[in-house]
Amino acid sequence: MGARARADAPGLPAPSPPHFVYIVRCADGSLYTGYARDPGARVAAHNRGIGAKYTCSRRPVRLVYAEALPTLSAALKREYELKQWPREKKQRLIRATRPVRA
Repeated sequence: MGARARADAPGLPAPSPPHFVYIVRCADGSLYTGYARDPGARVAAHNRGIGAKYTCSRRPVRLVYAEALPTLSAALKREYELKQWPREKKQRLIRATRPVRA
């Protein structure tokens, strides 16, 4: 796979789109944490019943937190970290950030 050249800097590879960790609030009030390249599209998929088994029976879901990370590895590590957190700690993280629009 070849790297695409950046239009603003010929010869340099184009930056890859960021990777995201996201949290959605389900209809029952529970929180679900996941990874996506496009959180908005992922939330739409959750709401169509595609994807995580957990969210299928808890629709609709609403995006309440998204964090961009530079690499897949960093995003997956952060996802794992957030999944280990107790609910209250996730709630504080959500409250500490500005609202997310999907």
